Amino acid sequence: MSEVLARLPEGWRESADELIRDGEYDLLPLRLPPDVTRVSATLRLALQAEFGGWEISRVRRYPDGTRKVLLKRKKPVRPALEQED
Repeated sequence: MSEVLARLPEGWRESADELIRDGEYDLLPLRLPPDVTRVSATLRLALQAEFGGWEISRVRRYPDGTRKVLLKRKKPVRPALEQED
């Protein structure tokens, strides 16, 4: 997961590190290019949320129009396998 942290803006790394350390969340950093409109970005993120279970953790818009988005979702709970004797 350190490669995920390396791709994040400086101010986001500490809070993202806490989410990873707790082990409860998966993180997905996205970069939306400047030619993506606000409406299109909203639609893309809504689809990620609806079908992938992601929610927006942070969004940053840069002067050139680029957006960096951090999505998070709770890791699925996996039941322990029963061992037979």
